[in-house]
Amino acid sequence: MTSQTSTEYEKYYVPEKSKLAVCATIGLILSIYGAASIMNDMTFGDPGEATSSWTIFLGGLFFFMATLFAWFRITIRENIAGMNSAQLKRSYVLGMFWFIFSEVMFFFAFFGALFYVRNLVGPWLAGEGDGGRMNELLWPGFEYVWPMMETPQEAVGGAASQLIANNGAFVSPNTSLSFEDAAVWWHWLPMWNTLVLLTSSFTCHIAHMGILAGDRKKFNLWLGITVALGMIFLCLQYMEYHEAYVEYGLTLNAGIYGSTFFMLTGFHGFHVFMGMTMLLIQLLRSLIGKQFTATDHFGFEASSWYWHFVDVVWVMLFLFVYIL
Repeated sequence: MTSQTSTEYEKYYVPEKSKLAVCATIGLILSIYGAASIMNDMTFGDPGEATSSWTIFLGGLFFFMATLFAWFRITIRENIAGMNSAQLKRSYVLGMFWFIFSEVMFFFAFFGALFYVRNLVGPWLAGEGDGGRMNELLWPGFEYVWPMMETPQEAVGGAASQLIANNGAFVSPNTSLSFEDAAVWWHWLPMWNTLVLLTSSFTCHIAHMGILAGDRKKFNLWLGITVALGMIFLCLQYMEYHEAYVEYGLTLNAGIYGSTFFMLTGFHGFHVFMGMTMLLIQLLRSLIGKQFTATDHFGFEASSWYWHFVDVVWVMLFLFVYIL
């Protein structure tokens, strides 16, 4: 970055007006609406009834990704053309920091919901503290344990026996994905997911060291390994979800345990996909466009920050969803 005195001013490039921010917002809103509709269909919808939920979700996601592609393409071209000043680059850094902070708050809300359910709601429904009278009236016979292998609804004899409004029928899984319920440790997929993701964080750091040293070959090699490990993680998570649905009966309709499990791990998996895609784009920029130098590689640097954040979130998930 250039050094400046009080009498020196650096020309600050201001991009032209663009509708890309509005387009990105529309795509994101459609994606979220479609995803919410899909979950509602899974819980309350008629299995034989065709809905447009998947069309809205995939259409909104494609529109959002296409908008980001066009937006980042313009930004990259501006940087190559030398339009980005040191001040603008600092604003990019601050923007990425705030974006990651927003993601921290996003996951904080879901971890907070998990804490609330496990430490307050569950014990209350089982009759602890101020919930004793409520347990006698609404959920007699329900005993709280986590992971919850019996919902309060099942404890009273099913949806028809509830005294409060029926919000759907819930069937608990026959086993959980916690370490205690793992048949053998070497078949426990969350452990392998953790090893893969932590290794990818290490390989990403080596790639960063490579570009800082001006070694493009080392950078491309270790970044390629990082992207491959990200793909392996997503494949393992698909296998885990298939195992949960088919073998364990753990679904979104499996009560609060299934809901919190899939919301936390599902959103994290989506963030892994985004981070892996970001790193893949940086790899293609280096391989095809011969971009990035030891002093100009913010695109990769920002992507690596995001990847390390995703790894930290998974460590928290591994501890509070699978272990504790």
